[in-house]
Amino acid sequence: MAPETQPDPYFRKRVSLALDGEQLEFEVGHTLFASHEVDAGTKLLLRCLEVDPPPRRILDLGCGYGVLGIALARRFPEAEVVLADSNLLAVRYARRNALLHGVSNTEVVGSVGLEEVPAGEYDLIVANVPAKIGDEAIEGEFVRGPRGRLAAGGSYWFVAVSGLNHLLKRLAGRGGVPLRQVRKRSGHTVYRTEA
Repeated sequence: MAPETQPDPYFRKRVSLALDGEQLEFEVGHTLFASHEVDAGTKLLLRCLEVDPPPRRILDLGCGYGVLGIALARRFPEAEVVLADSNLLAVRYARRNALLHGVSNTEVVGSVGLEEVPAGEYDLIVANVPAKIGDEAIEGEFVRGPRGRLAAGGSYWFVAVSGLNHLLKRLAGRGGVPLRQVRKRSGHTVYRTEA
């Protein structure tokens, strides 16, 4: 049995996600974000994400156990998809879930922000912004940093808890970051910005 499919002492349970007429299952470890069910913000982002033409390189920044990146790897099987997270248990579970879903077009890396993310530009970057890392880290690691890694014509879509709207509005105003609010629902807001 491959290491990714062996029993894991951190395993908590599987959670389900209905997506594109399928029921996807994700293994989740204890202490990981959204370990009871797939986060409402992640679901909202997946429902409103529109990308055309199909991206060649995708980055899921702060991937957790891999829901966004794996869903996009399935949606765009010709794309190279990088999933990155600073939590090594999340990296372990993103790898397990990529294997579980048979998405061989993925690479999962441990990375604080963009530090260990493979070099180059990305056509699509997605994130569920962690709310508790502080305004400075959110601005640098989850707004300005990813924008700098977009390919020409690329887009960055992210979801944030509505409590962060004050910071994001400030960045869009005085901070000169062209953010467009796409949808607001259930305590979350989806934003989009382009290269």
